[in-house]
Amino acid sequence: MNAEVVMHELEALGKERMKKMYVSNGAHEPVFGVATGAMKPLVKQIKINQPLAEELYATGNYDAMYFAGIIADPKAMTAADYDRWIDAAYFYMLSDYVVAVTLSESGIAQEVADTWIASGEELRMSAGWSCYCWLLGNRKDAEFDESKISNMLELVVTTIHAAPERAKYAMNNFIYTVGVSYTPLHEKAIEIAKAVGPVEVKQDKTKSKFLSALDNIQKDVEKGRIGFKRKHVRC
Repeated sequence: MNAEVVMHELEALGKERMKKMYVSNGAHEPVFGVATGAMKPLVKQIKINQPLAEELYATGNYDAMYFAGIIADPKAMTAADYDRWIDAAYFYMLSDYVVAVTLSESGIAQEVADTWIASGEELRMSAGWSCYCWLLGNRKDAEFDESKISNMLELVVTTIHAAPERAKYAMNNFIYTVGVSYTPLHEKAIEIAKAVGPVEVKQDKTKSKFLSALDNIQKDVEKGRIGFKRKHVRC
């Protein structure tokens, strides 16, 4: 199945309601409005195909870019490839849910995510912190350097309130993910969440939104979900 056929298939799966939802979150034309679940039959046919993924991602079509992330071969991509993908990720649903997710299944995930977090660029930062959330929520605790994750929590305390808006979301989610999915630092994550307090995120055309990692951690404590790990990251 080549790129032209896949694009035709995706267009046929598009729904106006989904398109409006994607656009309201920041997507722009070209976009078909394909529900992620509707892509699964195509994914089963194609499986992993990095050359096709590259072609689809380069179209600039939101649905094709999302699909590219599902069929990409994360371990075949270099740091330069991931930089190229994040350069083309023009809003958070691409940076955090396509590029960061794909990166999290590679062997260079932390190395690349670290450079993005340090970049000072909103969507790179958001993708970097999000990548760690996907990693911590899926991989065994023993695969991480506890002192490094601890230092990252300390970095959040001192920088989150002045960070770019989308980065605030990802950094707040990082505290929450450490608190729930990385048990060695569960207690520290709670302390950090208390020190950070509510995080104000300014939204276009609407009132500010306030995020609370502490509230979300406490909800999962009550549900007995501490230590939760996802079986899979990508669809």
